[in-house]
Amino acid sequence: MTAVLSPSIDLDQVNQELDGQHPAQILAWALAQFPTGLVQTSAFNVDDLVITDLLYRQLQPAAPIPVLFLETLHHFPETLELVKKAESHYKLDLQVYQIRGVNDRTEFAQKFGESLWDTDVAKFHHLTKIEPLERGLLELGTTAWITGRRRDQAVTRAEMPYVELDKLGRYKINPLAAWTRKQSWIYVAEHGMMYNPLHDQGYASIGDEPLTTPVGEGEDERAGRWRGLGKTECGIHI
Repeated sequence: MTAVLSPSIDLDQVNQELDGQHPAQILAWALAQFPTGLVQTSAFNVDDLVITDLLYRQLQPAAPIPVLFLETLHHFPETLELVKKAESHYKLDLQVYQIRGVNDRTEFAQKFGESLWDTDVAKFHHLTKIEPLERGLLELGTTAWITGRRRDQAVTRAEMPYVELDKLGRYKINPLAAWTRKQSWIYVAEHGMMYNPLHDQGYASIGDEPLTTPVGEGEDERAGRWRGLGKTECGIHI
């Protein structure tokens, strides 16, 4: 892949200017800065849905912002049902990307073996997330993409800026960087938002079904992701 030409932005200056602003204000800045080529990437976790609600209900840009969802073929049924509900409720410009040439878990297992996530989790993530994401961002003509990451989610995200560059020179915008998990849930309650029912069953952060477990009391929010594998990221945000 070749580098993407993006508008010239002084990252240090813009991160100082955005510091302390509400996520809605950061998103408004993004809409003004990137009238085209702006994409939201979403796994339909609570933080992603907060951003979608801000974009589609509150800010209401003239043209809907594409929402890029990675169909890994290994999601919980509850997650896929939530995607359908959110697409209908917000009338999303939903863009679904998945591995080429494979249509379901059975075909995936036949092609790559049973439980690839156990034998080669890096390959599993490349096939189901990294390559489809890169292809999706490229095909959508992305100049800047919005994530739902927060600094308090993991030590690897503690210094995350509001705006940064990815490896191809596209801008990554993290409007919830300074928010806490509590603030996201307060927003959900205040606006009566839908959310994944698995959150009520102890799943603090929800990814692929084979690699996600409930979180125990006192555990880190993302402790249930890739439990026992020593991972903190799937590779998308590295």
